[in-house]
Amino acid sequence: YACVSIKTSVSGFNETRPNKDKIKRIGGVIMANIKSAKKRILVNKTKADRNKSIKSGVKTAVKKVYAAIEANDKEAAKTALTAATSALDKATKKGVYHKNTSARKVSRLSLAVNKMA
Repeated sequence: YACVSIKTSVSGFNETRPNKDKIKRIGGVIMANIKSAKKRILVNKTKADRNKSIKSGVKTAVKKVYAAIEANDKEAAKTALTAATSALDKATKKGVYHKNTSARKVSRLSLAVNKMA
């Protein structure tokens, strides 16, 4: 936001507020006038959609592992674990998950599969 200093207080300190000339509201969404800011909004939306898709795929793979564990099917659980680990590693490589987050999730999944009787 572009900010403007406005003298509002009695003590003489300045208060900064967004300059309303630089911001437009379109359908309840703030849209910038500046070209680079417009581009950032579009790029951020694209990246958020990509990340959401990847995270959704990882969640689905993890659910399949837990479903196989609930069904007490060790072979299916191992196969699903391999797929989930691969999905998590790919998401980490793309920067969707932090490497420690991914390692923690894989560790917990592996532990759950290995605990099966």
